[in-house]
Amino acid sequence: MNLTDSLGRKINYLRLSITDRCNMRCFYCMPSVGVVDKGHKAVLSYEELLLIAEVAVGLGIEKIRVTGGEPLVRVGVVDFLQRLAAIPGLQHLALTTNGFLLEEMAADLFRAGVQRLNVSLDSLNGDTFRKITRGGDLRKVLAGLEAAERVGFPLPKINVVTMRGVNDAEILDFAELTLSRGNSVRFIEYMPAIKENGWQRYCISGNEILERIATKFTLEEVDKGIFSGPSRDYRIPGAQGTIGIITAVSGHFCSECNRIRVTSTGQAKGCLFADAKTDLMQWLRPPDREGLERVLKEVVMTKPERHGITQDGYNHKNFNMSQIGG
Repeated sequence: MNLTDSLGRKINYLRLSITDRCNMRCFYCMPSVGVVDKGHKAVLSYEELLLIAEVAVGLGIEKIRVTGGEPLVRVGVVDFLQRLAAIPGLQHLALTTNGFLLEEMAADLFRAGVQRLNVSLDSLNGDTFRKITRGGDLRKVLAGLEAAERVGFPLPKINVVTMRGVNDAEILDFAELTLSRGNSVRFIEYMPAIKENGWQRYCISGNEILERIATKFTLEEVDKGIFSGPSRDYRIPGAQGTIGIITAVSGHFCSECNRIRVTSTGQAKGCLFADAKTDLMQWLRPPDREGLERVLKEVVMTKPERHGITQDGYNHKNFNMSQIGG
């Protein structure tokens, strides 16, 4: 079954957040003190998350990415992922993690049926990494990357939020990883979520990132796979990995957007940066599969044409990225 929105875009990708908690405190994602405890009942149970996933796949969703917060901090996540992977019709199950717990959990995740990992890694310098994450240990993340490869995962994709004056001096170092380690690296433009004023100083456009890489490496554009996201992908000749550029600010990819998202508290959104959201709780407690099907179709059909971010400003309400699922 094909699921299309009012503009004819095929929607086949669900980002499913299972927690807004995290064991790091990246300054662009969440407050230094963490998120406000909403209470156990406010967070969707695994049974409720599975019901959403089953209904979404029945409507035409082919790929699910489990996100957070940090999904690996939630107790019981491996069993949940195993049940998620077994949903008939689901073609691709991925997970985004900060990698801190990956060394211990990689083998279990692989056995559970997770097919691809994305690891958020904003610096290869221990001091810079610690500043961005407010205390994170880079060595743990690197050990997690090695463990994931060792147990059989494809080399994890590495997500880099590129910020001027913070980690932009490492752009070439990350590009080099596609040669030396073979990872695919995706440079993500800094997107405003919790900084109302002054956020533009961090922004580096995708074109500038490409220009910096081109000072040392030749780049060839490559075709994206069927389940690839919104990045423009390139390869350094001879590299096993690729370089992706995600330009949510300087170059909208909204016309190609294929996703919807559900937060850990049951808020369904057609766009990360749209204020509009639909509370799914009334169709989950008690469970109403037919009602949930109707409301998810409505979320798809009311998906906005584009978000309102430009390099000059934005019009959405401030939020913590960890609460939505990135």
